[in-house]
Amino acid sequence: MKQNILTPIMTFMIRSYHSSSFFFRLISVSNNIFVFLRTALFALVVLFVNSCEEAPTQIGSELLPSSDFVKINSTDTLSVWSYTMYDSSYPTNSPAVGFVGNILDPYFGTTTAEFVSQLRISNKWNYGPVSIDSVKMNLKLLNVKGGSAGEGHFLRMSEIADLLLDTVYYSDNQTNTTGYEISVELPKLTPDTINNISVALPVEFGEYLIRDTTQFFYSTTKPDFRSYFKGLYFQMTSTSDPLMIGFSQVNSGSYNNYFVLYMHDTADVRYRYYFILDPVHPNASYNKFSRDFSTADADKMIEHINDYNYRDTLTYLQYLNGVYTKIVFPGLDSLKKVFSSGHVSINKARIIIPAYYDGDRFTVTSVPSSLRLRFDTLGVKNNVPDYNIDINSKFFDGTLHKADSSYYFNIPTYIQTYLEDKTGHYRPELEVYQDFSGLNSVILRANASKTPVRFEMTYTRF
Repeated sequence: MKQNILTPIMTFMIRSYHSSSFFFRLISVSNNIFVFLRTALFALVVLFVNSCEEAPTQIGSELLPSSDFVKINSTDTLSVWSYTMYDSSYPTNSPAVGFVGNILDPYFGTTTAEFVSQLRISNKWNYGPVSIDSVKMNLKLLNVKGGSAGEGHFLRMSEIADLLLDTVYYSDNQTNTTGYEISVELPKLTPDTINNISVALPVEFGEYLIRDTTQFFYSTTKPDFRSYFKGLYFQMTSTSDPLMIGFSQVNSGSYNNYFVLYMHDTADVRYRYYFILDPVHPNASYNKFSRDFSTADADKMIEHINDYNYRDTLTYLQYLNGVYTKIVFPGLDSLKKVFSSGHVSINKARIIIPAYYDGDRFTVTSVPSSLRLRFDTLGVKNNVPDYNIDINSKFFDGTLHKADSSYYFNIPTYIQTYLEDKTGHYRPELEVYQDFSGLNSVILRANASKTPVRFEMTYTRF
């Protein structure tokens, strides 16, 4: 071999014999090869799995019964029809508030309220002969509303002739009187706030009450004070603009509404004796209401009441269980028939009813802060069950949301009950109303209004 060829070869071999750099270069190359191979292998596995997978969420579905699957649906397209309604006769016994007086409203006309109640004695009569010095009537007026709270309002109180019972009395109940009555003028009142008043009554009224004190007791076996003095019928007349007042019939831990006799005996010892309107054990009592819609302003008068043939863009809701709004869900009946072949769970059912403001009488601050929903079954009206789910009815809601001037009502329990009902006692309709404590009305948007009532529902079929 030639010297010029052999020498370079030997030099390369000698340098590499004791050097590890060449060895590590081989390892580095092999590591890169292994990384590449591992990546390629993983890609091939993924490709193979994907090519073999067939609708993974449905694999084996043909082996399971259809009842093992659920289908969640939602809708906000079910129609809701609204109507303005009025019942002239409805139960008003054992009211929380007794109302007396009149209100003239440009939309609703004239509303007249009257009140009938027993009186309850504070204790048995333990006094000898007495002389009455004065008699006063003390009232805590929760509501004062109307055109004028000044002078010219007279409260007439008449003795009733019929024994009051713990039974149902209606708003149009006939009330008979004995002919004994007194009338007193009320002091000047402050509207839209609580008024505590004390009114002097004729001494003769006190003498009439205690004309036979042997009847001042209560018994379940024989006639007692309730038979001796059956009660009073409260009415109001006004020489100025009509006025309506309301006072509580629920005892709040102390007496707020009562008559008191100031008297003394033969030894000049002074006494007080009370006849109570808001006792711890409630009196039998009821409210009376009458309405004359024809006295409303011609351009504001409600034209369609109890008219199922006309769906107006507005419906009305009046205080003291006057006119109210009925909402009907025509699509629920068809949906119930569809659901009858399977199981359905209502996840959400909400009604949204926008309020209408006229910028004058109806504003965000003058309409009721909350409303309720009730249903009629067998002639009895009850709040929807959702109202009683929690103590403060927070789930049901019913409040005015000022952000969009709408009332929100959550009613999944009622809708579920309706869909499952086999008796026909529940119907796809509800009534919007206000409780008896307020004197505010509201106009609601409806039907073909630009912002009508909305019904939103989400349900699960399984």
